[in-house]
Amino acid sequence: MPMNHTDPGAALLPIARAAIATALGRPDVSAQDVAWLHEPGACFVTLTQNGELRGCIGTLQPRRSLLADVKANAVAAALQDPRFVPVTLPELDTLHIEVSVLSKLQPLSFETEAHALAQLQPGVDGVMLEFEHYRSTFLPQVWEQLPDPGDFLAHLKTKAGLPPHFWASGLRLSSYQVTHWSESEVP
Repeated sequence: MPMNHTDPGAALLPIARAAIATALGRPDVSAQDVAWLHEPGACFVTLTQNGELRGCIGTLQPRRSLLADVKANAVAAALQDPRFVPVTLPELDTLHIEVSVLSKLQPLSFETEAHALAQLQPGVDGVMLEFEHYRSTFLPQVWEQLPDPGDFLAHLKTKAGLPPHFWASGLRLSSYQVTHWSESEVP
């Protein structure tokens, strides 16, 4: 079956699935001959099973080729997400894979929490939070579960290990957007 070179999802999703299968001992191959796969890129790979999160790992900034990033993050989401036990080979066929390719991080400039919240675009922005050694991020897809900017930011703080109402002058926020593809959307 020829690979669809015009739809990135038609390339990225099989690469992610093949990387997981290979890591679980069922060698699989996927087409990797598209030039843009070898350019720097950052992505998240999200695994769900029966509609529930089963793993999600990614990178926020390009440090390697998009091809290498998709493969590494797919395997890490399946086997190294500390929130879950590693995926097993029998589970592989029940997993649903989504790949999100990130835009460049854009630091937000703000004076207060209300000012920061006013800049967030629900459903559009992924957000990275940093304070000292604390760090967390939510992909834009998380807005579906947390549509209120205040709740979104409170949960982002909690994910980082901070209290939900925490605020300090050294807190940094950056936004990014994603283009994502899901196995349910790509033939």
